[in-house]
Amino acid sequence: MLILCLDGHQQLAKAMSKALQADVLPLESRHFPDGEHYFNLPADVRGEDVVVLCHLHQPNDKAMGLLFMARHLKDMGARRVGLVAPYLAYMRQDIRFQPGECLTSKYFAELISDAFDYLVTIDPHLHRYHHLNEIYSIPTRTLHATRIIGEYLKKLAEKNPQQKLLVVGPDEESEQWAETVARAAGCEHLVLTKTRSGDRDVAIHIPDVEKYQHHLPVMVDDIISTGRTMLRTAEELKKQGLNQPLCIGVHAVFAEGALSEMQQGPIADIQTCNCIPHQTNQIDISYLLTPAILELVLECESQPVEPAL
Repeated sequence: MLILCLDGHQQLAKAMSKALQADVLPLESRHFPDGEHYFNLPADVRGEDVVVLCHLHQPNDKAMGLLFMARHLKDMGARRVGLVAPYLAYMRQDIRFQPGECLTSKYFAELISDAFDYLVTIDPHLHRYHHLNEIYSIPTRTLHATRIIGEYLKKLAEKNPQQKLLVVGPDEESEQWAETVARAAGCEHLVLTKTRSGDRDVAIHIPDVEKYQHHLPVMVDDIISTGRTMLRTAEELKKQGLNQPLCIGVHAVFAEGALSEMQQGPIADIQTCNCIPHQTNQIDISYLLTPAILELVLECESQPVEPAL
């Protein structure tokens, strides 16, 4: 097995390389003055299984490179080509909200399915789709970061046993997420409840707030984009007498100015998984990816392989 890092995320590629005992392929990559891709892969990939690593944050340029590289690897004789996209783009437009809107999630899935043999991703935005196989025709694995976040928090608690942790879900919809993380961390969790008294008046209630005065609240979300939800929740926690929370996100999307705004608010720290390379990365997801990749390779072994051109 070989790994090709197409997004510059060398830290994650090296971690995957170690876990899979697979070499990282050398790649020359640049753009011509008009923006076109140039790739040179000076390695023999004939008969090999190649794992292409590419997070798809800011996806358009990356997606074109992915399609070129998948075709190139197969032209060069690669046995199979899989895609590991820790952050999977084009999941937002899953329905036509207005007549004439383009179903980009479906069409992007068709392009990737035509180019690759399998797909591994982490916590994609599954809203109206219940499973990736509704739009992807290749074998897929949807992984969840809740367990490794919980294990990360457990290690933090072990380093400072005097500090009790409390996983906080910002609303009722986050109940299952918060409970799963807290169970893995071995700590308590609570979910905030909202009471609406008018179109714009929403009160946030923290059950048994006095019980948690000395805990470190931990807010966890799948995507940190604008950060407004976490910021508003942190302000409410402070108002009701709790400590400044630790904020953890799976995908470090961060809209322009969002990180700075969050850092200026009542937040103790902001940490993310390394799905998307970012200065807040603290939680390594490489060992979550490894078993899924091996499982899919074995699954593909049982399927016939078309001869390489």
